[in-house]
Amino acid sequence: MTEERPTEGELDQGRVRVAVIEDHPLYRVSVERVLAEAGFVELGAVVDSVARFHVHRQPPGSVVLLDLGLPGVAGAAAVLEVCELGHHVLVVSAQAEPDVVLGAIAAGARGFLSKDVDAEELLIAIKTVADGGAYVSAVVAGMIMKENADRPPVSAEAELSPREEQVLRLVAAGERDVDIALILGIGVRTVRGYLDRIRDKTGERRRPGLVKEAIRRGLIGDAGPRRGGRK
Repeated sequence: MTEERPTEGELDQGRVRVAVIEDHPLYRVSVERVLAEAGFVELGAVVDSVARFHVHRQPPGSVVLLDLGLPGVAGAAAVLEVCELGHHVLVVSAQAEPDVVLGAIAAGARGFLSKDVDAEELLIAIKTVADGGAYVSAVVAGMIMKENADRPPVSAEAELSPREEQVLRLVAAGERDVDIALILGIGVRTVRGYLDRIRDKTGERRRPGLVKEAIRRGLIGDAGPRRGGRK
């Protein structure tokens, strides 16, 4: 009896398709080795630019480890382009300044790791993002929180309701208003009402600021309900 193998577009249950876009040869080889040895990973394209990634036609829904300092399309533009192909972007970058992190997440990245991350945390982040969650490494989150702490306090922190926290988590995970409505099973107008209240309470008017607020409140690690999983 021959063993049945998944056809193209299918995947063994419990496994995660992962691709890599990284232009540094030694780092790319190291990451590829870690992924090849991870039992739950189905390794896909391993390339040095977004242009080469297009050629490989990686199946949608893959977790893509993306560097930001790439040749050609780079930074938040690279995040946006890969997200538009239907993938879940996990940034792994030496550029971990708060504005860079927030720009990447605002462009749709589901997570952000600095390049000094160890193999164990990298795999945890991949699993989290593959499951629909969001992940920011402690080092990156600490940088953002420190920047916030260095600023003089404006007013006492306003408490968010549980639903407002859910909405804020999903904003930080890169979801659009219409997606948040689908995930939570509510109307788009209702989502925007929650966002208005969140903005009033936090003083953050733009999406990058809301992402920073979610990280500061410790909400980024769990994006709440998932698509197809709402009750």
